[in-house]
Amino acid sequence: MKFLSSRRRHKAVKPLLLVAALFLMGGLYTVAVPEQQSSADSGTSTQVEEGRALFQVGCSSCHGLNGEGTSEGPTLVGVGAASVDWQVETGRMPMAQQAEQAPKRPPVYNREEIDAMAAYVASLGPGPDIPTEAQYSPEGLSAEEIARGGELFRTNCSACHNFAGAGGALPDGKYAPSLQGVEPKHIWEALRIGPQQMPVFGPETITDEDVRTIVAYLQSLEQEPAGGLTLGNLGPVSEGLWAWIVGMGGLALFAVWIASKGARSK
Repeated sequence: MKFLSSRRRHKAVKPLLLVAALFLMGGLYTVAVPEQQSSADSGTSTQVEEGRALFQVGCSSCHGLNGEGTSEGPTLVGVGAASVDWQVETGRMPMAQQAEQAPKRPPVYNREEIDAMAAYVASLGPGPDIPTEAQYSPEGLSAEEIARGGELFRTNCSACHNFAGAGGALPDGKYAPSLQGVEPKHIWEALRIGPQQMPVFGPETITDEDVRTIVAYLQSLEQEPAGGLTLGNLGPVSEGLWAWIVGMGGLALFAVWIASKGARSK
């Protein structure tokens, strides 16, 4: 009995009990928790694999089998899920044929397929994610905030997209598309990814809150267009054309009328 009592009081007993308790807790954790985690990882991996398969069929001829890019298309490493969502959901990709600029068309893929390809491209390298509605929704903004959105738009965007968002021509046969009727999510994505000729406006330049005010301003233009004859909202281009037609045409008619009066007086 004395021998057993001395063994229980041995200095190594407490550390051994602590190690045994840690092993026990670790075993319980592996049984209870990782099953759920591995299930989530499996779901993500499945989506990425589905996206890879779609990408290799519809996109790899231009962007490479692993998105590394080719002479026909840029690399997609690091462009992020938002870039795929914008390009594919607006029907600009895949391109029907090589051109100076990809026009907006009906999308080729459905929502699940777009999400899968976005997940695959996002796995190639870090980039902007697809935004949540809270990041771009203009709901609840005041008139002052919408006015500030107009100032931001005219400062950063109107040089290409026109003061009313009607779009405009750019060099080399390219153009800035109209923003009328564009979904708020796509405006957010375009600002963040800088598609085609558009520069990238990161959150350090235009915050998500500022994006919301810009979206609200553009929607206010659709609800209440600029007053008077808009003439296509093309600014001095259409205004100058009509000034030339009406002004010079009126002067020509007036000259003809004076000449006819002079001829009659003789």
